[in-house]
Amino acid sequence: MEPSPRPHFFDHTPDSLGDVVAGWGMPRFRAKQVFHWVYGRGVVDPLEMGNLSAADRGRLKENLAFIRGRVLRRQDASDGTHKLLVGWGAAADDPLALAPVADKNGFFADATECVMIPAGAGRSGGDAGPRGAARRTACLSSQVGCPVGCSFCASGLGGLDGNLTAGQIVQQAWMLDRELKTSGDPVGRLTNVVFMGMGEPMANLKAVVPALRTLTAAWGMNLSARKITVSTVGVVPGIRRLGELDLPVTLALSLHAPNDELRRQIIPWASFVTIEELVAACRGYFEATGREVTLEYILLGGFNDGPQHAAELAAVAKRLRSNVNLIRYNEVRGLPHQRPSSENVHRFQKVLRDRGVNAHLRASRGRDIAAACGQLRYAGP
Repeated sequence: MEPSPRPHFFDHTPDSLGDVVAGWGMPRFRAKQVFHWVYGRGVVDPLEMGNLSAADRGRLKENLAFIRGRVLRRQDASDGTHKLLVGWGAAADDPLALAPVADKNGFFADATECVMIPAGAGRSGGDAGPRGAARRTACLSSQVGCPVGCSFCASGLGGLDGNLTAGQIVQQAWMLDRELKTSGDPVGRLTNVVFMGMGEPMANLKAVVPALRTLTAAWGMNLSARKITVSTVGVVPGIRRLGELDLPVTLALSLHAPNDELRRQIIPWASFVTIEELVAACRGYFEATGREVTLEYILLGGFNDGPQHAAELAAVAKRLRSNVNLIRYNEVRGLPHQRPSSENVHRFQKVLRDRGVNAHLRASRGRDIAAACGQLRYAGP
């Protein structure tokens, strides 16, 4: 990613921004005031920050980028899910920037997608969270494209274009949260975050970790770490590193096959790590954090959705303090897989439950706008 010519607000903590503004001749306490305006009141135009001097408002306007990039498009699904396409190549306040154009494959250069997934109060379908809790979950991207290239996922079709910064990751959450606060939504705030958008979070931990700290900080998004999930295809050093930090987020392992032979057919990076090694890393994560690991399993019709696969998966799951999220494959144009039948899906879940595994079917949300699991990347559904 090309660096911004101006510092990006969302890359900073109150202390680090204090250093920056002091270098501009402003009092250090201005940083805390700015943080209150942005995170507390949703204001990102310094000219509207009324308790700052006119001179300081002008300095901030000239020298600090509050919003990087632009929202190129918003799409709303029939189930209440909505998706933002964010282009990072042009400043939000640049009136001369040309609108990006998708290439022949439907990809925007230097752009990512993030998704708001409502559950419970005020959303169509009435799908509430645990114990009927209403949730507003932000699905965030950590990279532009994806380096992994899973055979069932659109995000890796164009390869990896680059890493997002911590500020760009946080800005996605802030934008979705601000929409909730200004739209009349009955919940009115972000409640959960999942790192399940474009990219492999463990391949960009240098940005993901500070983003997690901002998302959970009282001066930032003020979210509970226990309501944040970081998903990985299985980068063992990253899993170990995340377990060493004081960030008790939920770890989700994108397993998607119950044995190494099948897994290597659909996940290129599975050639570098075995399920045995992943189980050991996930067990270590649980021991370090006390947090159960979630095993994510995309059901691909006629490939990994048979009862024998479920029995193998149950054997893996029972070696961990874990639960299993079953996900129906969401169609992506040009990819070779099929959505499984409802009969196979429910039979698969029953095999797991009969073997004592806590297995849930995850609803496919936002399919009609290509916002469901595995669909992010295209310019259109």
